[in-house]
Amino acid sequence: MKKRVAIVGGGISGLTAAYILHRDYSDTCEFTLFEAAGRLGGIIETIHANGFTIECGPDSWVTEKPWAEQLARELELARELLPSHDHERRTYIARDIALIPLPDAMRMMVPADLNTVLASPLFTEAAKRAYVEEPSRAVELRKSALLHRGADADESVATFVRRHFGDEVVETVARPLLAGVLGGDIDKLSARALLAPFLALEAHHGSLISGLQSRQHAAMAPVFTTLACGLGTLVDRLSQTLPPGSLRLSNPVLAINSRSGGWAVETANGYESFDRVLLATPLDITRKLLGSIPLAESQQAAALLPTDATSGLVVALGYGAQATPAPAIPNGFGFLVTASPATRHSLLACTFLHQKFPGRAPEGGTLLRSFFASSGADELSHRSDDEIADVARDQLIRFLGPLPQHADVTIVRRWPRSLPQYEVGHVGRIAQFNGSFSKLHGLMIAGNALQGVGLPDLVRDATQAAQVLARD
Repeated sequence: MKKRVAIVGGGISGLTAAYILHRDYSDTCEFTLFEAAGRLGGIIETIHANGFTIECGPDSWVTEKPWAEQLARELELARELLPSHDHERRTYIARDIALIPLPDAMRMMVPADLNTVLASPLFTEAAKRAYVEEPSRAVELRKSALLHRGADADESVATFVRRHFGDEVVETVARPLLAGVLGGDIDKLSARALLAPFLALEAHHGSLISGLQSRQHAAMAPVFTTLACGLGTLVDRLSQTLPPGSLRLSNPVLAINSRSGGWAVETANGYESFDRVLLATPLDITRKLLGSIPLAESQQAAALLPTDATSGLVVALGYGAQATPAPAIPNGFGFLVTASPATRHSLLACTFLHQKFPGRAPEGGTLLRSFFASSGADELSHRSDDEIADVARDQLIRFLGPLPQHADVTIVRRWPRSLPQYEVGHVGRIAQFNGSFSKLHGLMIAGNALQGVGLPDLVRDATQAAQVLARD
């Protein structure tokens, strides 16, 4: 008899797990995927309107992490793979009302070429001196490297960056960068969880600059990759591979309980028995469902998940070639704002999507995507779409100059508590979580609460979870 597997959640994690079960284990497993919403994909959603291709959630993935691209190729989407326009890759820091470019050849806050830092108006002489001196401190930094302090050692992102480059780089680059990606507070976020490649460089080289320079000789792939028709294509292709009867939309799971040799999944239609369960749900739903299981191990595991998650709010404004006044957009991928995430209604980032990827706007058009997070997103989310769009436009005008009164396309998406915060100690807590969770036979977790928030991380973790459930 085949194992019956319940997959709770129809975002990229749940869909990937369903795909793996159907592709590799259909002889031994059958599954049912429960999704609370009326559509699949979670925060992945692509809108096509008036010649614009607009991503309502993530717009791409980091190319050097291979798992999303591998999945796309397997789904015969190789011709859809679209690299970022890296010859135009420039990111600006918005300070006061000016856009100041980050130096070229920067990997987050680490430069591969010190000459670009010395020529940059972004930094004071003190910050430039800190950058220049960092390679000479390699021995000291290697001795104190975070990875050399023990398995449970951790520190905040702010502390890690400060040790290498000082306060100014923390405030000028690291804080807006992490806020613009995660809506997070770098005084709380875990260096071990979020800066693993830099920790490895520190452990081996001491100097992050020297470590990064040692890697520059390798062939450089595009930084970002997306799909020509939008990331929604990946969701569509995954769902098309699955048996139609296996998908239950608008069917939220209310609770989970253990039964002899398996699990009971409760929906509005009652209880249904399964041999295995995969929770591929947002953080708050995962914690709620774990808490519904009357077992000590489940309660312990739930308490070890991240306690905080920030909300995200996306506003996309598309302007055609004939828009008046014509938007004056500098060359590059976008800008980050140095304001604190706690600032009321503060814009944290804007992406120039028509310059980041080809084909995102009609010829001569402009596509701007604003990002708000944390308390600013929470407060704005209660307003109407039109009011939110007006706030976004007003804040963009501060940095970009005049914009047309009305956009050809306006999209607003609210993503409440969608970004789990990996705070200091996260890696150790997840190790404890895995220890408690291993005692809950036949129950697995996938999603962005554990080991990464990017699409490749989610594909990797969901694949592994599906394999464990099928083989266990």
